[in-house]
Amino acid sequence: MHNVGKIDRIIRLALALTASVLYFTGTISGTIGNVIIVIAGVLLLTSMKKCCPLYALLGFGTCGTSSVEETDIKVETKKLNFKK
Repeated sequence: MHNVGKIDRIIRLALALTASVLYFTGTISGTIGNVIIVIAGVLLLTSMKKCCPLYALLGFGTCGTSSVEETDIKVETKKLNFKK
């Protein structure tokens, strides 16, 4: 199941790249640096898998949905005339 859209994936990749550069250049370090690099790894994995477990837990998604006409079954009805 995919729940991460294209724009969301690009944002996740950009954030992961930025966090990685900051960590590996030594701009952020210590405990905060370790936490940020783990978050960057999670962002990278979820963008590659196109699935975010948090989105699935909350029932949310950014990948778009198909139109209502394609998913609903159409039933034609006619008005019944009961004239006496």
